[in-house]
Amino acid sequence: MRDLLEESTMPPEPPLLETPLLIDARALEARLQDATLRIIDVSEADHYAQGHLPAAVHLDYPRLLRDDPPAMGMIPEAHDLEQLFRELGIHPGSHVVAYDDEGGGKASRLLWTLAVVGHERLSLLDGGLEGWRRENMPVTTQEPSIDPGDYPVGTFDHSQVADRDWILSHLHDPRVAFLDARSPEEFDGSDVRAERGGHIPGAISYEWTRAMDEDRDLRLRPEKVLLQELGTQGLTRDREIVTYCHTHHRSAYTWLVLRHLGFEKVRGYPGSWSDWGNRPDTPIEP
Repeated sequence: MRDLLEESTMPPEPPLLETPLLIDARALEARLQDATLRIIDVSEADHYAQGHLPAAVHLDYPRLLRDDPPAMGMIPEAHDLEQLFRELGIHPGSHVVAYDDEGGGKASRLLWTLAVVGHERLSLLDGGLEGWRRENMPVTTQEPSIDPGDYPVGTFDHSQVADRDWILSHLHDPRVAFLDARSPEEFDGSDVRAERGGHIPGAISYEWTRAMDEDRDLRLRPEKVLLQELGTQGLTRDREIVTYCHTHHRSAYTWLVLRHLGFEKVRGYPGSWSDWGNRPDTPIEP
């Protein structure tokens, strides 16, 4: 009887907190004592040194990329990702929160890469460091000590990725839409950053910073407004969306925004225009 009584009075296990894909400063501050939390700062090194979130670990952005000239911004090899995640202290059960100093592009590339290897607990800090400061949250210059992670990288989740061959085989599929996150000038070919300028046939131009509110520390604009804008251009939740830019840096942010807005099928194109625009045999529209 005593054993049964002791069992019935034991405190319940704390519930696992939901992991929002976009998290604001107040919500993150409430989770700072979570032992599974790993905050990654993907800002420039000097910006990180001037002040960052408590316990934030710095990541040098180029380590997220593998160049295969002329294509840039490809996914690193599995063993390189394993080493990187170990150094960052990331485990398979970690809640990874990322931010940067530019609105979220570099941080989103980290989160997309983690999604590709099957990681599920991912968040982008809305507004980044400036949004954090605006809420009068603590900032430090002290670098945290890092317990190395243990992150075996197996097969990639290819539902998160669209490579050149996949795109070529879906160019005329009405269920698929291609979202070009580059500038309008890159889209129409007046700004050429590869052997050829222009865009993937049928692609829709939606420059990546259009989703940001410049008056609110580059936080995400209202969801209803974004959904309306995207919908008027044919970007609706019933379609599978491929996001691309020049190296899948800017478009990684667009990938995250779409996922946050409830788009269930969204792929990123690693290499993006540096891959497509540097080949002589890929179709292009000006």
